[in-house]
Amino acid sequence: MNDLAAQRRFYAEEIQMAANLRSPAIVDALAAVEREQFLPPGPWTIRSEVDLQGGPRTTPDADPRHVYHNIAIAIDPSRNLFNGSPALLSMAIDSLAIEPGARVLHLGTGTGYYTAVMAHCVGPNGRVLGIEVDAGLAETSRRNLAGLPWVEMRQGDGSSPPGEPFDAVLINAGVTHPQDSWLEALTPGGRMIMPLTASAPAMGNIGKGLLLHVARSGESDAYTARVLTFVAIYSAQGLRNEILNTAIGKSLRTQMLPRLARLRREEHDVSPDCWLHSPGFCLSTSADA
Repeated sequence: MNDLAAQRRFYAEEIQMAANLRSPAIVDALAAVEREQFLPPGPWTIRSEVDLQGGPRTTPDADPRHVYHNIAIAIDPSRNLFNGSPALLSMAIDSLAIEPGARVLHLGTGTGYYTAVMAHCVGPNGRVLGIEVDAGLAETSRRNLAGLPWVEMRQGDGSSPPGEPFDAVLINAGVTHPQDSWLEALTPGGRMIMPLTASAPAMGNIGKGLLLHVARSGESDAYTARVLTFVAIYSAQGLRNEILNTAIGKSLRTQMLPRLARLRREEHDVSPDCWLHSPGFCLSTSADA
């Protein structure tokens, strides 16, 4: 094992410990995927939890060993666009319980690093569909993922129905509501990770809110929902509603980390169980159908 491969293995095991990963496949994927191949040339602009007040900093040089830490790395500093925190994204992927042969939808691929991690988890008998709204980033992802023929890249905002079912869906940008097509694409027992965020002009292109785990209950049109953590993330383009943005902000101020139980799609009257109620969906703290 060469020095860089050993560094990747150490990094993977460090993320396993930091994020409490249960899946050995994700750890192996983190050790296998060359993160620097999905980044612009170094030195790199980086950010960690201690940089939230002081702003990003720069690695001392272009040694690829610098990228194998639990840090977010800029892929476009001018737009505040980062390749996200490995611990956070790995925890989200771990909660999707991706198995070999699974079908995965990844919306918001950026340059494709976490798409590649999931592709390694599903293996060549699986399928990963990546969608990226930015045409330049979509093309970069397509090039970066060319060696994984079971991955398909599309350019778009993710609002159109994908046209096929998925066992796992990772929404990798802040939205104000789930698209019906995402929920309906989930196979029975399928899981989705979705950042539900509120934004404000002073926050720029970053929103803050809840990282949600949504799962379809068997063959039914019922969905469980739970909060994984609080998150700050780049806001999705074309997938936000200003009325809901305001409502999410109000709900977060009332209860920042609600004990959610389900996502409701049927029409119903507002009740105390409705943490966020809208005409299209509701996040409820009640598990009762």
